[in-house]
Amino acid sequence: MEKISMILAVFIAVGAISSVGKGEEKVPVALNFKMKTLTGKEVDLAKYKGKVVLFVNTASECGLTPQYEQLQALHASLADKGLAVVGVPCNQFGAQEPGSAKEITAFCQKNYGVTFDMLAKVDVNGEKACPLYKHLTALETKPQGAGKIGWNFEKFVLDRKGNVVGRFTPNTSPDDPAVVKLIETQLAKK
Repeated sequence: MEKISMILAVFIAVGAISSVGKGEEKVPVALNFKMKTLTGKEVDLAKYKGKVVLFVNTASECGLTPQYEQLQALHASLADKGLAVVGVPCNQFGAQEPGSAKEITAFCQKNYGVTFDMLAKVDVNGEKACPLYKHLTALETKPQGAGKIGWNFEKFVLDRKGNVVGRFTPNTSPDDPAVVKLIETQLAKK
Protein backbone atom coordinates (compact mmCIF):
# COMPACT_ATOMS: atom_id res chain seq x y z
CA MET A 1 0.00 0.00 0.00
CA GLU A 2 2.89 2.35 0.81
CA LYS A 3 4.46 1.74 -2.63
CA ILE A 4 1.17 2.52 -4.36
CA SER A 5 0.82 5.76 -2.38
CA MET A 6 4.37 6.71 -3.28
CA ILE A 7 3.85 5.95 -6.99
CA LEU A 8 0.58 7.88 -6.95
CA ALA A 9 2.32 10.85 -5.31
CA VAL A 10 4.99 10.81 -8.02
CA PHE A 11 2.35 10.78 -10.81
CA ILE A 12 0.50 13.67 -9.18
CA ALA A 13 3.73 15.66 -8.83
CA VAL A 14 4.75 14.99 -12.44
CA GLY A 15 1.28 15.98 -13.64
CA ALA A 16 1.40 19.20 -11.61
CA ILE A 17 4.84 20.09 -12.94
CA SER A 18 3.88 19.40 -16.56
CA SER A 19 0.78 21.56 -16.26
CA VAL A 20 2.71 24.54 -14.89
CA GLY A 21 2.93 27.19 -17.56
CA LYS A 22 0.29 25.70 -19.86
CA GLY A 23 -1.70 28.51 -21.35
CA GLU A 24 1.14 30.95 -20.59
CA GLU A 25 3.29 32.01 -23.50
CA LYS A 26 6.99 32.30 -22.80
CA VAL A 27 8.52 35.75 -23.17
CA PRO A 28 10.90 35.77 -26.17
CA VAL A 29 14.58 36.04 -25.24
CA ALA A 30 15.05 39.46 -26.86
CA LEU A 31 12.21 40.83 -24.72
CA ASN A 32 13.17 39.02 -21.53
CA PHE A 33 14.96 42.04 -20.05
CA LYS A 34 14.11 44.91 -17.76
CA MET A 35 15.50 48.36 -18.40
CA LYS A 36 14.75 51.89 -17.24
CA THR A 37 13.08 54.70 -19.11
CA LEU A 38 14.55 58.19 -19.31
CA THR A 39 12.31 59.08 -16.37
CA GLY A 40 13.94 56.33 -14.29
CA LYS A 41 10.93 54.03 -14.28
CA GLU A 42 11.69 50.32 -14.66
CA VAL A 43 10.11 48.81 -17.76
CA ASP A 44 9.77 45.14 -18.60
CA LEU A 45 10.51 44.74 -22.32
CA ALA A 46 7.94 41.93 -22.36
CA LYS A 47 5.41 44.76 -22.77
CA TYR A 48 6.42 44.78 -26.46
CA LYS A 49 5.40 41.17 -26.98
CA GLY A 50 3.00 40.98 -29.92
CA LYS A 51 4.42 44.15 -31.50
CA VAL A 52 7.02 44.65 -34.19
CA VAL A 53 9.87 46.45 -32.40
CA LEU A 54 12.57 48.73 -33.80
CA PHE A 55 15.41 49.19 -31.28
CA VAL A 56 17.81 52.04 -32.16
CA ASN A 57 20.81 53.25 -30.15
CA THR A 58 20.58 57.03 -30.32
CA ALA A 59 22.66 60.17 -29.70
CA SER A 60 21.85 63.88 -29.66
CA GLU A 61 25.10 65.31 -31.05
CA CYS A 62 25.76 63.01 -34.01
CA GLY A 63 25.68 63.65 -37.73
CA LEU A 64 22.97 60.95 -37.83
CA THR A 65 20.82 62.61 -35.15
CA PRO A 66 18.32 63.86 -37.79
CA GLN A 67 17.23 60.21 -38.06
CA TYR A 68 15.06 61.02 -35.02
CA GLU A 69 12.72 62.74 -37.49
CA GLN A 70 12.36 59.55 -39.58
CA LEU A 71 11.99 57.41 -36.45
CA GLN A 72 9.19 59.68 -35.24
CA ALA A 73 7.52 59.54 -38.67
CA LEU A 74 7.62 55.72 -38.59
CA HIS A 75 6.16 55.76 -35.10
CA ALA A 76 3.41 58.21 -36.10
CA SER A 77 2.40 56.23 -39.19
CA LEU A 78 2.75 52.65 -37.94
CA ALA A 79 2.25 52.57 -34.15
CA ASP A 80 -1.48 51.93 -34.55
CA LYS A 81 -0.62 48.91 -36.74
CA GLY A 82 1.65 47.45 -34.05
CA LEU A 83 5.09 49.06 -34.45
CA ALA A 84 7.00 50.05 -31.32
CA VAL A 85 9.98 52.33 -31.95
CA VAL A 86 12.34 52.28 -28.96
CA GLY A 87 15.25 54.70 -28.64
CA VAL A 88 18.21 53.65 -26.51
CA PRO A 89 20.59 56.57 -25.87
CA CYS A 90 24.29 55.70 -25.73
CA ASN A 91 27.39 57.85 -25.18
CA GLN A 92 30.00 55.33 -26.40
CA PHE A 93 30.54 56.77 -29.87
CA GLY A 94 32.45 60.05 -29.90
CA ALA A 95 30.77 61.04 -26.59
CA GLN A 96 27.84 62.25 -28.70
CA GLU A 97 25.19 61.66 -26.02
CA PRO A 98 26.64 63.51 -23.01
CA GLY A 99 23.35 64.85 -21.64
CA SER A 100 21.36 63.81 -18.60
CA ALA A 101 18.06 61.99 -18.97
CA LYS A 102 16.19 65.30 -18.65
CA GLU A 103 18.40 66.94 -21.27
CA ILE A 104 17.95 64.03 -23.70
CA THR A 105 14.17 64.12 -23.21
CA ALA A 106 14.00 67.89 -23.74
CA PHE A 107 16.24 67.72 -26.82
CA CYS A 108 14.21 64.94 -28.45
CA GLN A 109 10.87 66.59 -27.78
CA LYS A 110 11.93 70.13 -28.73
CA ASN A 111 13.84 69.28 -31.91
CA TYR A 112 12.02 66.21 -33.23
CA GLY A 113 8.70 65.94 -31.37
CA VAL A 114 9.66 62.45 -30.18
CA THR A 115 6.72 60.56 -28.67
CA PHE A 116 8.06 57.02 -29.07
CA ASP A 117 9.55 55.20 -26.08
CA MET A 118 13.01 56.25 -24.96
CA LEU A 119 14.99 54.14 -22.54
CA ALA A 120 17.72 55.30 -20.16
CA LYS A 121 21.24 55.83 -21.48
CA VAL A 122 23.26 52.59 -21.55
CA ASP A 123 26.39 51.08 -23.03
CA VAL A 124 25.79 48.90 -26.08
CA ASN A 125 29.33 47.50 -26.49
CA GLY A 126 31.92 46.02 -24.17
CA GLU A 127 31.83 44.50 -20.71
CA LYS A 128 29.39 47.11 -19.42
CA ALA A 129 26.95 46.69 -22.30
CA CYS A 130 23.39 46.25 -21.12
CA PRO A 131 22.05 42.67 -21.34
CA LEU A 132 19.65 43.53 -24.19
CA TYR A 133 22.49 44.69 -26.42
CA LYS A 134 24.74 41.79 -25.41
CA HIS A 135 21.95 39.55 -26.69
CA LEU A 136 21.19 41.53 -29.86
CA THR A 137 24.83 41.80 -30.96
CA ALA A 138 25.47 38.07 -30.43
CA LEU A 139 22.91 37.08 -33.08
CA GLU A 140 23.68 36.38 -36.74
CA THR A 141 21.10 38.77 -38.15
CA LYS A 142 20.75 39.85 -41.78
CA PRO A 143 21.79 41.93 -43.43
CA GLN A 144 24.58 42.94 -41.05
CA GLY A 145 25.36 39.85 -38.95
CA ALA A 146 26.64 39.52 -35.39
CA GLY A 147 29.20 41.78 -33.76
CA LYS A 148 29.69 45.05 -31.96
CA ILE A 149 27.55 48.09 -32.62
CA GLY A 150 29.39 50.22 -35.17
CA TRP A 151 28.07 53.68 -34.29
CA ASN A 152 24.99 55.62 -33.23
CA PHE A 153 21.65 54.76 -34.84
CA GLU A 154 22.19 51.06 -35.54
CA LYS A 155 18.80 49.40 -35.94
CA PHE A 156 17.35 46.03 -34.88
CA VAL A 157 13.91 44.85 -36.02
CA LEU A 158 12.02 42.23 -33.98
CA ASP A 159 8.97 40.41 -35.26
CA ARG A 160 5.74 40.06 -33.25
CA LYS A 161 7.13 36.92 -31.60
CA GLY A 162 10.24 38.75 -30.37
CA ASN A 163 12.63 37.19 -32.88
CA VAL A 164 15.32 39.49 -34.26
CA VAL A 165 14.66 39.56 -38.00
CA GLY A 166 16.83 42.45 -39.17
CA ARG A 167 19.87 44.52 -38.28
CA PHE A 168 20.75 47.66 -40.19
CA THR A 169 23.84 49.86 -40.15
CA PRO A 170 23.77 53.38 -38.71
CA ASN A 171 23.90 54.94 -42.19
CA THR A 172 20.78 53.02 -43.23
CA SER A 173 18.04 55.53 -42.57
CA PRO A 174 14.85 54.45 -40.76
CA ASP A 175 12.84 55.24 -43.90
CA ASP A 176 15.14 53.23 -46.19
CA PRO A 177 12.99 50.98 -48.39
CA ALA A 178 14.62 47.82 -47.01
CA VAL A 179 13.86 48.82 -43.41
CA VAL A 180 10.30 49.89 -44.19
CA LYS A 181 9.63 46.74 -46.23
CA LEU A 182 10.85 44.49 -43.41
CA ILE A 183 8.75 46.36 -40.84
CA GLU A 184 5.63 46.31 -43.02
CA THR A 185 6.10 42.62 -43.82
CA GLN A 186 6.31 41.82 -40.10
CA LEU A 187 3.32 44.04 -39.29
CA ALA A 188 1.24 42.16 -41.88
CA LYS A 189 1.80 38.94 -39.93
CA LYS A 190 -0.58 38.53 -37.01
